[in-house]
Amino acid sequence: MHDDGRYDDPRVTGSAGDPVSRETEFLSWPPDGPSNQPSNRNVSAQPGGVEPVVPEPSGPRAAPEVPRANNSAGGRVVPIRRNASASVRFESAVPQQPTPDSVPDATPEPVSVTDMSAPPVGSQGAAVAEAAYVSRETPTREEDDPPLAMEAMRAVQILNPSGEVMMPRPERTRVMCVANQKGGVGKTTTTVNLAVALALHGNRVLVVDLDPQGNASTGLNVPHHTGVPDVYDCLINSVPLEEVAQGVEGIPNLWCVPATIDLAGAEIELVSVVARESRLSRAIEAYPGHFDYVFIDCPPSLGLLTVNALVAAQEVLIPIQCEYYALEGLNQLINNINLVRQHLNPRLDVSTILLTMYDRRTRLADAVEQDVRNHFGDKVLQAVIPRNVRVSEAPSYGQSVMTYDPGSRGATSYFEAAQEIAERGVKEPVGRNA
Repeated sequence: MHDDGRYDDPRVTGSAGDPVSRETEFLSWPPDGPSNQPSNRNVSAQPGGVEPVVPEPSGPRAAPEVPRANNSAGGRVVPIRRNASASVRFESAVPQQPTPDSVPDATPEPVSVTDMSAPPVGSQGAAVAEAAYVSRETPTREEDDPPLAMEAMRAVQILNPSGEVMMPRPERTRVMCVANQKGGVGKTTTTVNLAVALALHGNRVLVVDLDPQGNASTGLNVPHHTGVPDVYDCLINSVPLEEVAQGVEGIPNLWCVPATIDLAGAEIELVSVVARESRLSRAIEAYPGHFDYVFIDCPPSLGLLTVNALVAAQEVLIPIQCEYYALEGLNQLINNINLVRQHLNPRLDVSTILLTMYDRRTRLADAVEQDVRNHFGDKVLQAVIPRNVRVSEAPSYGQSVMTYDPGSRGATSYFEAAQEIAERGVKEPVGRNA
């Protein structure tokens, strides 16, 4: 059949004898159509002037029922004719799909729901089962809780708002000297955060700032400007320690003896003083109150101030930065501690080693940690202090990281270190200086 795309509708072309395209059907065509071709459908007349369309016999592919349109002019239902040539022309582009009648075995089998834990037989089935496997185990609380909830739980655990004694208290006062002649290893940061962690959990703690820079006083938000009574007055002028100690705001169980710039000249003035190595020891022993812990923050040197701290202490806590330079100066510090033990304080012992500024991205940090643990053994705490920006930000706000961001990794690590120190103190009680 030839189709030139023209219409013979008089309203469109003005001529009734032109060929008509079979692509578009016009509903106002007469019942016999614009062409005089006989219809290929079997129509039987019915009373009332309605001729129903008789469906064609169904073959391998049954043709759908042809829609009908009501011709208001003749009162008859006229079937809408379609272009047979167009359907024949485009049938080859559509793939033939088998019907259920033509394929008797194509009935799908019912799928049974089985246990996903049992993998199908075969390598391909095992891979599919592994990809679709769903664990039937109930997730733990740590896995189920979101990160913010976990951080809030850690913050509540560290801050201890109930005020209960969560860390064990030692039987006698433990005087710990935080010393390392290398600067920048975290001595002051360790002193402040350990003291705050212990004080928040029921221990009475005193911090003695023996560094002329006064960073420990800054971290605890204690005034240490010129004219404030400080540790210099205790060493040079024999002022009682209770007159110098100040309570830390917001932490009821924590006190601090501040340091001012006047302490920088104390080493020169102590040269001519009798028993200059034990001035701090006598000041701590004369304190009328009882403390569970006394932390002495030492300057980064091995002068008379550090010697006073070693004589007054019973234990030495050495923070070690996870770098090579920190290991290089450790031998000299151990030699000086041995000299003080032999001549001035026979009960002095290196009880605790704390690894600080640990960077897990570098192999050097792992190598330093392994060397320190192999050399000192059980004296090294299991808790390791990582590099954390919150630890560095806290002093600028006059706080420790325990109160500045209790949910951070730095606060959690210092809390674990304080808890480990407290548990060790209960297992091995330390006597007070006589």
